[in-house]
Amino acid sequence: MDKEKQQNDIEDVPFIDETMPHQISAPSFKGSNIKMKPPFVNSHGVVIGDSKYSSENSPLNNWSDDVDPAIMAGDEWVHPTNDIGWNTAENRELVEKSKNPQGVPFMHPDKDVGYGSD
Repeated sequence: MDKEKQQNDIEDVPFIDETMPHQISAPSFKGSNIKMKPPFVNSHGVVIGDSKYSSENSPLNNWSDDVDPAIMAGDEWVHPTNDIGWNTAENRELVEKSKNPQGVPFMHPDKDVGYGSD
């Protein structure tokens, strides 16, 4: 696969407003201390994190009896923010806990600004 095609694949990632709308259970990273990372090309020439899950150089697309599955082990095969693992309840909770609390509008710690307005 040529470098220009890989770069186009990387730039064509469906991230919208710090979330992955194409994954129904994906958390929104917006407002959290976890920033979405762009896809990358690992040492095997496979694009990781583009949500297409199909790369010309991927062992999955070139499988044979001679391919050792261990070749796909390690951090270079896992994207830090566009990974199916974020869709679990536990990991979505981690994202939610890292967000700054959004206060109730018009609240003050020791003043009830709504008093007598009803």
